Amino acid sequence: MEAIVKGQNEKAKNFPRIITCPNEMVALSIADGYARVTNKPQAVIIHVDVGTQGLGAAVHNASCGRAPVLIFAGLSPCTIEGEYRGSRTEYIHWLQDVPDQKQIIAQYCRYTGEIKRGRNVKQLVNRALTLATSDPKGPVYLVGSREAMEEEIEPYTVNQSFWTPAELGALKQSQLQQVSELLVDAHEPLLIAGYVGRNRSAVASLVELANIIKGLRVLDTTGSDLCFPADHPAWLGLKYGEDESIRTADAILVLDCDVPWINTQCRPRKDAKIIHIDVDPLKHQMPVFYIDAIARFRADPESAINQITSYVRTHLQDRLSTQTFDNRWRNLQHKHKQRIEDIVSKVIPGEDGTFDCPFLISQVRKACPPDTIWAVEAVTNSVIAFDQIQATIPGSWINCGGGGLGWSGGGALGIKLATDAQAGGTNKGKFVCQIVGDGSYLFSVPGSVYWIAQRYNIPVLTIVLNNKGKACEVPGKTAG
Repeated sequence: MEAIVKGQNEKAKNFPRIITCPNEMVALSIADGYARVTNKPQAVIIHVDVGTQGLGAAVHNASCGRAPVLIFAGLSPCTIEGEYRGSRTEYIHWLQDVPDQKQIIAQYCRYTGEIKRGRNVKQLVNRALTLATSDPKGPVYLVGSREAMEEEIEPYTVNQSFWTPAELGALKQSQLQQVSELLVDAHEPLLIAGYVGRNRSAVASLVELANIIKGLRVLDTTGSDLCFPADHPAWLGLKYGEDESIRTADAILVLDCDVPWINTQCRPRKDAKIIHIDVDPLKHQMPVFYIDAIARFRADPESAINQITSYVRTHLQDRLSTQTFDNRWRNLQHKHKQRIEDIVSKVIPGEDGTFDCPFLISQVRKACPPDTIWAVEAVTNSVIAFDQIQATIPGSWINCGGGGLGWSGGGALGIKLATDAQAGGTNKGKFVCQIVGDGSYLFSVPGSVYWIAQRYNIPVLTIVLNNKGKACEVPGKTAG
């Protein structure tokens, strides 16, 4: 606390803003939401082992949602007799001394480490941040005992230009040729996107590719962000691992996606050719993961898409300049129009004055500004919300990255703080609307959420969907 006050007084213009959070899960969810908007790492400071446990499902969400967050927790003092400054002085110091505090959340983190001495603290923090911001991004966890934190050292600096994230490469020429020809030569090509939209400019790249290869369809799994705009003819909407396009496609490009389909519910046809391009195609943090891909490439998604588009234009344009592709484009436009009409047809209030989710979300969308950022944790109603909102602006739809219910309360606050900061001050950013199921709403610790919103003047519109029960445990879609 003394260091925070000192930093605020001496480096007011170059010191992190401190947000007091009465609950650890809300704190990490706020940092998660902020990081989703800015793609810049945020920090959460918590209290020893119990504070670490208080993070709960928020660690899972940040890990699955690839949110770069630095979590720092203290350790119980490691000395008893006063050997060093910071030695134990409280009864609780014995009870909170656990064998390996890092292991509480290590399996969700990109890195865990301990600050053992003060003279290399900046290097350890920078190492953690480098891993947090390198793809696949995610949470990192540092701990330090009170003795280490209270060690007196001479002030020193490090060259921050040396501490940058590791960058992914692009496709090799042979890989580029293989995937480009696969998409162009296919009769029913399909692209399944997961986290592509985290890089906002990648959405435009994906649109350009769909414009070039007429007939290519894009299925959005919203691993956490909008990947493809709803007003494009190639848009198939949001599906969680099950869609007819998966069953019929003869060529599938899985792009930066964790769950392209659920084998027991829906799987590609046996002769479908599949290529997987991902920042982590082997899914190192999943003990069981595989898809029947003929090739898998580790590459930056935007770079890969731009490469494919350029290669197709340069080498395969003659194959695309045929009546077949013109017919496919017209067919896409026709089916897209039918899809939108089907979505609109569901917006019907009951004769008794009641209404269901499609009608509610459609009215909320009309009432909110066009550039609203939607923080969505609708669980079983997520597909309905996605259909009715029909987002088109990159970064305007942000979904909970994982299955830990309760993300959107703090997440929406973090999103609002981030958009305000980008716009230059409090309430200067975009309008933020949280859409949440009633069960998820209770998990979000609303008392803490609203205390923070009131104290720091963070306005967010919250829509709670009451489905009159807990319906998240359904076949193929289970959340905790």
